[in-house]
Amino acid sequence: QVQLVESGGGSVQAGGSLRLSCAASGYSSSSYRNHCVGWFRQAPGKEREGVATIDNGALRTSYADSVKGRFTISRDNGKRTMTLQMNSLKPDDSAMYYCAADSGGSGCPLTPDFRYWGQGTQVTVSS
Repeated sequence: QVQLVESGGGSVQAGGSLRLSCAASGYSSSSYRNHCVGWFRQAPGKEREGVATIDNGALRTSYADSVKGRFTISRDNGKRTMTLQMNSLKPDDSAMYYCAADSGGSGCPLTPDFRYWGQGTQVTVSS
């Protein structure tokens, strides 16, 4: 049973930084390293949107236009973790953030077509 657990959310003022982490369990190291992983977010009344993804080789990353230059995704396959470093945060970044894994081999998209999901961690940015 694969489980993803996020941590690191919280409340910050605009311009501040947060670092989100996601730990995977129930995954063998060889399986985890073969899967695309990523971060998504959902604000109240809005659809879930892709924030950033990183492919299995950690060679290719994709970012939503709204976070390019401010957020950085990374992964540690040995530890089965992924992180999202968020800098220069804006009030529009406020949302529930979810980590996800295994896009089913269909590339590494920013669409929420992932098999495994965490329970989410709240990020609130005040102006």
